[in-house]
Amino acid sequence: MKFDELDSRMRVFETAHDYCVLPGIYIVARLDGRSFTRLTKEVHKFDSPYDIRFRDMMLATVEHLMNCGLNIIYGYTQSDEISLLFAQDENSFGRKLRKLNSVLAGEASAKFSLLLGDIGCFDCRISQLPNKTEVVNYFRWRNEDAHRNSLNAHSYWCLRRDGKTIGEATSMMKGLSVADKNELLFQHGINFNDLPNWQKRGVGLYWEEYEKLGFNPVTGENVSALRRRIRRDLELPMKDEYSNFISQFLDIEF
Repeated sequence: MKFDELDSRMRVFETAHDYCVLPGIYIVARLDGRSFTRLTKEVHKFDSPYDIRFRDMMLATVEHLMNCGLNIIYGYTQSDEISLLFAQDENSFGRKLRKLNSVLAGEASAKFSLLLGDIGCFDCRISQLPNKTEVVNYFRWRNEDAHRNSLNAHSYWCLRRDGKTIGEATSMMKGLSVADKNELLFQHGINFNDLPNWQKRGVGLYWEEYEKLGFNPVTGENVSALRRRIRRDLELPMKDEYSNFISQFLDIEF
């Protein structure tokens, strides 16, 4: 069998289940760290429940994903997860799901591993969202999940620092209301409202324009030009204000 014939024959098996995101549908990718609890709490022993070093590694990983050739207009990270909003007309890889999932997971895993100096792996899944409302709902969901996770994490680690085992702390957390958890923190000298916003709301990353000054050696004049850079926003709003914040990115085109 000649190579061209063999190539055509075998590629059918490789591409038989290719699915593509339809034109006009919004693409949001969510990446999660694989076994990151063990990696960050047992192997590398980052501070609990939040560690600035880990946060900055995640932010650098998001920036890498926003700079790796895909038109990503907003990135969001909380804990060990990353969400990415693509421009609506993004057409890389023909919008093939298997390519987007594999490339993003690979890029994130490679970048984070280099930063950590150890193997850190991410998985990836794509949400296909039909309109702007669902895009806003998606990011509102992840923003509110960050708030819930933060309250739970701070409460859990208060119990662990009191000497409770994993099982004891987990059992004690069951059935506690939001008010109960806030009271638990207060008894340990923590006002949840006073904690850093990046721990409670996550961090947003998006493109901004800025003016860069330069010098024209031909004319001998100082000149300026508009450039783009990624802004890290550690003071994200919440609830309806966050919905309005996300809405602005749906009308931006680069």
